[in-house]
Amino acid sequence: MHRIRAITLDLDDTLWEIGPVIRRAEAELWAWLEDNYPKIPGAFTPDASLALRQQVIDDHPDKAHDFRFLRKTVLTEMAATVGYRADFVEDAFAVFDVARNKVELFPDVIPVLQELSVRFRMIAVTNGNANLETIGIRKYFHAVVTAVSAGAAKPEPLIFRNAVQEAGVKPEEILHVGDHPETDIVGAINAGFRTAWMNRDNSEWPEHLPAPDATVTSVTELRELLAVAIDRIDSSQ
Repeated sequence: MHRIRAITLDLDDTLWEIGPVIRRAEAELWAWLEDNYPKIPGAFTPDASLALRQQVIDDHPDKAHDFRFLRKTVLTEMAATVGYRADFVEDAFAVFDVARNKVELFPDVIPVLQELSVRFRMIAVTNGNANLETIGIRKYFHAVVTAVSAGAAKPEPLIFRNAVQEAGVKPEEILHVGDHPETDIVGAINAGFRTAWMNRDNSEWPEHLPAPDATVTSVTELRELLAVAIDRIDSSQ
């Protein structure tokens, strides 16, 4: 790790827990629809909307990485089915989006990001739609690479190539940190990055996959992992 000059960080389930956030956002969207466009929840259950989402993915495979497109298209399709015009879709999506960005950072995230951001080039790399300005941590990142901006989602090589361009260093000088074995770790390994698996729930590594360079259970452990690189950077200044 002494050669690391840049860090690419996954967001969901790496810096905050995403499951409760999405469930709350879905519930708030559904309640809003019940209040304002009741024919939709009258005709569709949440499970039915998921099936419709899969149909949209099947119909638009080139857009499968774009979660905003998928959600808005599902809303449009549901509206058409029950006879509503689709001019409410942006408002409906905004209800979901506001709730989706009300995340609770893990307690050690802010102090570690503050320290790492002055020593490494920090790049957020995400398949999701988190708004780091809204969440309040955009200032700790030199760039944000999303599946939408890259035109491909992790583990596809294109999104990691975009991250290399933003980092301005060699792939082997980048440490990618993420929670998903295949999406994050295998994708980053294939891109030539060093890797650290964020394993907050003490899961077993899938034996059929190439192993990460390191495993950490928190961003505090990530900082400890990078201690040698931090000392080298500090001594060179």
